[in-house]
Amino acid sequence: MSNKFNFMATSDECIKCGKCIPVCTIHQVNADEVTSPRGFIDLLGAYGRDELELDKQAKDIFESCFLCTACTDVCPNSLPTDMVIEEVRADIAQKYGIAWFKRAFFTLLRHRWLMDIMMKLGWVFKTCGFKQEPKKGGMLPRFNLPILKADRLLPSLGKTSFLNKYPKEIKNGGTRRVAIFIGCLANYNYTGIGDSLVEVLKELNIDIFIPKKQKCCAAPAYFTGDFYTVETLSKQNIEYFESFIDDVEAIIIPEATCSAMIKHDWEVFFRNRGMDDWADRAKELNKKIFMVTEWLYKNTELKELLDSKGINFEESITYHDACHAKKVQGIEKEPRELLKSNFTIKEMSDPNRCCGFGGVTMQTEKFHLAQAAGQPKAAMIKESGADIVAAECSACRMQISNSLHQNDVDVEFKNPIELIAKALKEK
Repeated sequence: MSNKFNFMATSDECIKCGKCIPVCTIHQVNADEVTSPRGFIDLLGAYGRDELELDKQAKDIFESCFLCTACTDVCPNSLPTDMVIEEVRADIAQKYGIAWFKRAFFTLLRHRWLMDIMMKLGWVFKTCGFKQEPKKGGMLPRFNLPILKADRLLPSLGKTSFLNKYPKEIKNGGTRRVAIFIGCLANYNYTGIGDSLVEVLKELNIDIFIPKKQKCCAAPAYFTGDFYTVETLSKQNIEYFESFIDDVEAIIIPEATCSAMIKHDWEVFFRNRGMDDWADRAKELNKKIFMVTEWLYKNTELKELLDSKGINFEESITYHDACHAKKVQGIEKEPRELLKSNFTIKEMSDPNRCCGFGGVTMQTEKFHLAQAAGQPKAAMIKESGADIVAAECSACRMQISNSLHQNDVDVEFKNPIELIAKALKEK
């Protein structure tokens, strides 16, 4: 079981000011004090004092949080509401188990070779069960299934994963060398992200190391309460990263959720388990781990190179601040500065509002909440008048692409690195 003192300590520090409530994603679509950060914290305090049974009603409440961290962003005491909810979800998983399809998915995440086989089979047979919608950036199920409804846009599958497509070493004639941590969705689904990143680094004459033994960052399991998978994957990745970290300038990640998990949540996870040695190892690695646009903007001449192109594309962009980019890592300026060299940026009314992805549970059993959260985001994107919505997060891409599709908004989604690569290609 989780350390209930943490729940009580967080609850005791809450001053009940309510600043968290207006920004809370679940409260915006389900205006109930119980499903608000203040409500979550109060209930967790009662649970920590053994005054609340972890029954199915409590389970339903604690699984309704999107873990967007909007509450922690505005909290005057910086209370880690997302962290304590992640901890109680581990207790929920111990008591009620984890749904079979989630267990199967997490098994695939722990075994890259098995995931490779399943994704290859999925690509071969995808036209049997799905209609391809390349203009919308995904595919639609041909049949209604309990979780996969026929009107739900899902990310398509690439023929070859990023990790299997490229060699371990890519020499670009430079004196600098970086490693790429690609993330599962970019590896198997949105493969244009990795292709574009390779092109950008080539233009900058930076050599590339592609760590072939990298595993999933474990974020899907962490948000679900499968701490066995989290510990397994994080330890394997830490040991692997340590084997080459001194030989690269940085490990760059084109995914906000993966980057936040590695740079923030690994250390928190181990500290909460009393594994300070592993927490220290994770913290040490963080000195060389960056989101892609952050590192490129601060450590290369990419901005100057894009400015020198003298190009301004007709397509305009509205930028979505992924929760795990801005709120967790403070990354907001960097992608915009790179993009505005060649694109007009039209800000939406609230670029900081969570898109509603929310993790595996929110995308399955509680998908109606994800849809409700996605609808206002789609409206904001439409109102911006932009042709493209960009965000450095494939989880957001999956959620927003479906929200745009289901709300009949004709706007394309791109990772900023794909747009940057497009600009560099122009003569």
